[in-house]
Amino acid sequence: MALHTSTYGGNGKAPEAIESLSPATGEILGTVPIAGPDEVTAAVARARSAAARWAELTAAGRRAELAAWRRALAARADDLADLIHRENGKPRTDAIFEVMMALSHLHHAGERAEKALRPHRVPSGLMANFRCSVSYHPLGVVGVIGPWNYPIFTPMGSIAYALAAGNAVVFKPSEYTPLVGQLMGEIARQAFTVADVFQVLTGDGRTGAALARAELDKVAFTGSASTGKRVMAAAAERLTPVLMELGGKDPMVVADDADLDKAAEAAVWGAMSNAGQACVSIERCYVVDAVYQPFVDKVLAEARQVRWGADDDAHIGAITMPRQVDVIRDHLEDAVARGARVLLGGPGEIRGHFVPPTVLVDVTPAMKIMSEETFGPILPIQRVATVEDAVVQANATRYGLGSAVFGKARVRELADRVRAGMTSINSALAFAAVPSLPFGGVGDSGFGRIHGDEGLREFTRTKATAEERFSLPVALLTFRLPRNTYDRVRGLIHHLHGGGIVDRVRGKLHL
Repeated sequence: MALHTSTYGGNGKAPEAIESLSPATGEILGTVPIAGPDEVTAAVARARSAAARWAELTAAGRRAELAAWRRALAARADDLADLIHRENGKPRTDAIFEVMMALSHLHHAGERAEKALRPHRVPSGLMANFRCSVSYHPLGVVGVIGPWNYPIFTPMGSIAYALAAGNAVVFKPSEYTPLVGQLMGEIARQAFTVADVFQVLTGDGRTGAALARAELDKVAFTGSASTGKRVMAAAAERLTPVLMELGGKDPMVVADDADLDKAAEAAVWGAMSNAGQACVSIERCYVVDAVYQPFVDKVLAEARQVRWGADDDAHIGAITMPRQVDVIRDHLEDAVARGARVLLGGPGEIRGHFVPPTVLVDVTPAMKIMSEETFGPILPIQRVATVEDAVVQANATRYGLGSAVFGKARVRELADRVRAGMTSINSALAFAAVPSLPFGGVGDSGFGRIHGDEGLREFTRTKATAEERFSLPVALLTFRLPRNTYDRVRGLIHHLHGGGIVDRVRGKLHL
C-alpha cells in the first residue's frame, strides 16, 4: 500500500489517493480516493435519508433486498475471490471459501432477522394489570470500519446484520484491501432498490477517524486494540456507541486423552491458515506432558506438508502488511534468544513478504511469541504438567477472543473454564463459520457481538413497553394513596420476601 504525499486542504477535501499493491508481487492493482471529512459527512447524510426508507420496508421486504444482493455477489464470486487473492495475498481457494462464508452470513442475517427481532412478552411481576413487552428497533446509520485479513467475510458480520436489523451502513474498508470494498459497493448499488442504504468510502486512518466522529448511531470496528482505542475516543465525542472486534492471542489446550492426530491437524491449520493472519488464529498451544512428544511429532509431520508461496498450489500466501513481517521476525528472534528451539521454519527462512510455516518448542510465558499478537504462520508449543496448568496458562493473557480444547472425558468442563468469547471443542475456529453463534471477545479482544441473534440485536435499540390492561382497586402509581398504604406495603414485603408463606412452610417442615 502506498500513499501520495499531499495533505488535507483547508476545505476539508482530501486530494490524496491510495495505490493498492499486491503483497506477493508489489504490482499496483488500482488506485482509490481518500475520502475526507466533507465526503464522510455527505455520505452519512445520504445514509440517514436511506435509513428512513429502508426501515419502512417490512421484514420480508428487507429480506428480499438482501437476497438480491446475495445473488448478485454470488454471481461475481470469481471476481471477488480473484481480487481478494491479489489484494490480500491469500491463495485463491482460501479466497473463494471466504466469499462463501460471507454469503452464508448474509443469508442467515436476512432469513433470521424477523424472528430474532420479533417483540416478545415478559412477566409483569407486581404490576399484574400491565402487559409488558420488549421490542427491537433500528438504530439508524451504522459505520463499519473493516480489516484487511478477511476483507469481505469479517465486515459482512457487521454489514449484513446491521442491514437486516433495518439500518443503513457506511463502510470504510481497510486501506490495504480497498478494491474489495469498492467491488462490494458496486454490486450493492446494482442490487438494492433503496439508494445509499449501503455505501463504501475508501481511505486511510483519517477517513476512519472522520467516520467515527460523524453523526452515526453506532460504529462497528475490527482491528487492533490500539487502533480500537482511538476509534472509541473519536466516537466518544458524540457518545456514539461502539462494537469492538479486536485482536487475540488464542490458546489451544491438548489434554492427555485427546485424539492427537486430530489435534495436530487442527493446530497446524488453526495456526497457519491465511498465513496466521486471523484474529482467532491459534497462537499458543499448551500440551499435557504425557502426550507432549507424540503431539509435537505429529505437528511437525503436518506442518512439513504446508506449502507456502505465491503459486496456485500454495496453502498459505504472503503477509499482507509489510510491517507485520517485522513484528513476526521480532517475535521469533526474541523467542530464540530466550531459549526457544525452532523445529521448522524460523526467522532465517523469511523471504520478503513470505513467512514459512514455523514450529517452536521450549517456549516460555516471558517470550513475546507467547504474550503478544504475532499474526503469522507460527505455532509455539509449550509443555505443561497437567491440564489444570494448561488452563491457567491459557487464561494468563489480557486477550480473550477464541480458543480450542482437545480431549474426551472433561473436555466440556475445560471449554467452560477458558476465558474467551468463543471455544471450539475438538476443532479449531469452527465457531466463526456457524452463522447462529455470536462472535466476539472479552478484555483487550473487545466487546459486543456480531453473528447470531445477538449480532442482529447489537444493531438495534431495545425498547421496553408497559401497557395497562385494567385498573386495580388500589392504584400504586398515584399520589392518591390510602392512609394505611405504608402498613399494607410492609405486610406485602413480609409476606412475599421476608416471612409469611416462607416462614409457614419452614415451620411445617421443621426447618
